[in-house]
Amino acid sequence: MTRTASPRKPRASSQARIALILDAARALLSEQGFTSLSIYSVAERAGIPPSSVYHFFASVPALLEALTADIHGAFRACLLQPVVHAELRDWRDLSRIVEERMLAIYAGDNAARQLILAQHGLAEVLQADRQHDLELGRLMQALFERHFPLPQLPEDIDVFALAMELGDRVYARSVQLHGAITPRLAEEGMRVFDAYLGLYLPPALPKRRQPLG
Repeated sequence: MTRTASPRKPRASSQARIALILDAARALLSEQGFTSLSIYSVAERAGIPPSSVYHFFASVPALLEALTADIHGAFRACLLQPVVHAELRDWRDLSRIVEERMLAIYAGDNAARQLILAQHGLAEVLQADRQHDLELGRLMQALFERHFPLPQLPEDIDVFALAMELGDRVYARSVQLHGAITPRLAEEGMRVFDAYLGLYLPPALPKRRQPLG
């Protein structure tokens, strides 16, 4: 039987260098936006030769794609944080907890707002964002399933991923108009999130006696 080799995990030294590069790119993107971002500016900010950046990232879009994945790691982590089951009255309480956690990430990370919510038109970043949204949607559905017995959902639509993307459209509008997600539009984005989920989740969805293990 032919075995497929698993991709090797980068060595610790390479991981540290990648983290240094991504931190530099994140800082530059947060402070100056996309216009000044280049392999050379990232190398200068990181204090390493440009060849070291090129060793891991062949282009700025490749670097931004990796940074998008890094940012989505924070969103994944917030979906894996525990939720106090006893504090949930219905599924909207859980959706608010999830959205408030994600809003806190956006509020504290200008690079996340720039990459995910700003209108930059970078195809590689947009594609990476959509792929990561599908993963986040699956994690979110699992979180909801842990606390509530969900009804049968359509198989041809990623309901939770789409709900999240629709909420992000409102947040993106706020960033476009105000440079940040305002409290008013944060609330509106959460309403959009709930409104779409409400097409598939009944208002009186019963809570489980105990969360699934």
